[in-house]
Amino acid sequence: MLPTTLVNSGSQGNGALSPRDAARHTAGAKRYKYLRRLFHFRQMDFEFALWQMLYLFTSPQRVYRNFHYRKQTKDQWARDDPAFLVLLSIWLCVSTVGFGFVLDMGFFETIKLLLWVVFIDCVGVGLLIATLMWFISNKYLVKQQNRDYDVEWGYAFDVHLNAFYPLLVILHFIQLFFINYVIISDSVIGYFVGNTLWLIAIGYYIYVTFLGYSALPFLKNTAILLYPFALLIMLYLISLACGWNFTKMLCSFYKYRVK
Repeated sequence: MLPTTLVNSGSQGNGALSPRDAARHTAGAKRYKYLRRLFHFRQMDFEFALWQMLYLFTSPQRVYRNFHYRKQTKDQWARDDPAFLVLLSIWLCVSTVGFGFVLDMGFFETIKLLLWVVFIDCVGVGLLIATLMWFISNKYLVKQQNRDYDVEWGYAFDVHLNAFYPLLVILHFIQLFFINYVIISDSVIGYFVGNTLWLIAIGYYIYVTFLGYSALPFLKNTAILLYPFALLIMLYLISLACGWNFTKMLCSFYKYRVK
């Protein structure tokens, strides 16, 4: 069972929050608290963030069950602890340095690639996707009878981070061990292995994203978020038939970026 929310002592007689308590629950107040904790590592629960990263691979439903608990106890769906974001950033930096090493890049080229991947691929694209999903879910997926509820932008960004982590590990870590010896070769097995890893990684992203929005009880028709699977499988089959090597294209793009 989910824990129930205790009535705060600052609540008014009808159960509504007092103006002072309501101010603490605004989006701005939550954002300020989150950003402030970014500079206080001792306040972050890295052990719990590691637990979430593990279960995003083995049982992502359990991760979103915890989001339910947070809503019940802290009155917000989004994370209030930036530990997951910090660990994800470390993973991203380490894996990108590994990519630079595998592609035989120099020190300054690797630093340039790292800045591109962190601030454009992760942060920039993440903000864009989170904002798009936040708009779509609030505009088209909220149940009519629950118009008092809405999807928090911070939660949409958390869903993106949850879905991005498995994709990052598969494409930026596991794939590194196969790039030079298998994937970027001109053989059939090369683009089969590489494109299959892309299929698994993007499929994971779609599935974890679907779980994130289907976990919200006030949303409807979240199954449409699984529809991109059909396009993904079709693109995968076409790539095998045409001999496209997505990893080889990515490596060429990375090298072009740092010129």
